[in-house]
Amino acid sequence: MDPSVSIGPAHWAYLAGVLVIIVTMAFRANVVVPSILATVVVAFAWSGSFITGIGSIFGASMVAAKELFNIFLIIALMTALLNALKDLGSDIRMVKPFRAVMKNGHIAYFILALVTYLISLFFWPTPAVPLVAAVLLPAAIAAGLPPIAGAMAIAIAGQGMALSSDYVIGVAPGISAKAAGGISAVAVGDKALLLSWVVGMIALFLSYFKVRKLIVPSDNALLERWELNPAGIDAQMEGAGPYDKAEIAKGTAHDGDLGTNSELEAELRKTQPLASASKLFAVVTPLAFLLVILVMVAPKFTSAVPELKGGDAAMLIGGVAALLMIWATTAARGFRKMLDGAADHITDGFVFAFKAMGSVLPIAGFFFIGSGETAGAILGIAPGTTPPSLLFELVQAGQHLIPDSQLLVSLGVLIMGMITGIDGSGFSGLPLTGTIAGALGPASGMDVSALAALGQMGAVWTGGGTLIAWSSLIAVAGFARVNVLELARALLIPVVLGLLAAVFTAVALWGG
Repeated sequence: MDPSVSIGPAHWAYLAGVLVIIVTMAFRANVVVPSILATVVVAFAWSGSFITGIGSIFGASMVAAKELFNIFLIIALMTALLNALKDLGSDIRMVKPFRAVMKNGHIAYFILALVTYLISLFFWPTPAVPLVAAVLLPAAIAAGLPPIAGAMAIAIAGQGMALSSDYVIGVAPGISAKAAGGISAVAVGDKALLLSWVVGMIALFLSYFKVRKLIVPSDNALLERWELNPAGIDAQMEGAGPYDKAEIAKGTAHDGDLGTNSELEAELRKTQPLASASKLFAVVTPLAFLLVILVMVAPKFTSAVPELKGGDAAMLIGGVAALLMIWATTAARGFRKMLDGAADHITDGFVFAFKAMGSVLPIAGFFFIGSGETAGAILGIAPGTTPPSLLFELVQAGQHLIPDSQLLVSLGVLIMGMITGIDGSGFSGLPLTGTIAGALGPASGMDVSALAALGQMGAVWTGGGTLIAWSSLIAVAGFARVNVLELARALLIPVVLGLLAAVFTAVALWGG
């Protein structure tokens, strides 16, 4: 212990709170209540006041809400847009053309992965999985792809690659960056994008070599047998607990099966009077977001385009989503009904956002109490007074215990992220991994944003829906009509090997 650093009861209370939360996650239990109680104990240990301790419950979640509300807003707007496109049938039209190129199971595997990745980048995997599973997966199965292989491609590309980088919507990088001490979310996002490709490409190709011998010649009888399989999403959710993200996925799904071309056309006929608008938005929406992506990445290659700073990227994406949603709702309902329809879509978007992310607020609030940048507001410390930086001071005091190896530190942050993902959430552990990255980065000489991205990889790939059977993987398995435990076992080795490769990549590229 470094004698120059003063460690008091609040530091020990914070450390104990972190350990309790980690253990709770390891037992796949919800950590909201432990986070709230730990916040109270830390605030009381620091101030000696019961009033400050009790008030910290509200203060911590309020600070977290202020720091993270932009995340909730962009999720709400993107979900509102997806619902508006669903009214037009444009969501189906966006992915329908890919059915035609699924000539055999080998091509179908990679088409499923590509489309799932692209849709999930913009709308998140939870709403994307029902769409891909309804429109493309049946065609892939008829082409000879086994259902388990299709489920693996969807999980790796959506729940893994797209969600772990979350490059477009920016929820995960935003949480990681805030928790790491206010570093750039863009820097975390850029590194997470590259690492997600490393993990994803390895997992996708290893999984393909694992299942390629099971691919058979195309036959419509394969689809008929698959549709008779009882292991659907309702069966998968039995015993999964009172609430699961699979419920959200069910809520964004289309009514009825869309397996055959006739079923797909029947669904589109419901919006036949709006066919022109439906086709228009099926083209305009991806083009609009492609343009946004170009604006985001162009400054990396030319100085002619100004760089988007801070929350500018999120503002641009959210603004484009809102305008497209209003336009699409007008096309579907007319101007007068649009006024109410657009408001309903936004309300539904916020309901989705808080269902998916609401529990993160009290968890993030606890970890924010350990950061010098946010602790003051939670503890009620007067402006001008230096607030404590509990985790940083703990790391300073125990710096001699930190391994003098960037590889071991990086591997440790990854494993910490994987442990937090055991609860099946994926995002609830990001405040912890981000905070630890911010503390260990300077001590180890590793780039803080790279460590935060590594922790994000571990947490999201594990709990976001590739390794844990009680995560959103239930939705993938349910729509693919395969056993979720069998799917998790099939993904284990490819994903873990990909994550280990990400550690070596991070150290090689961003080690000091």
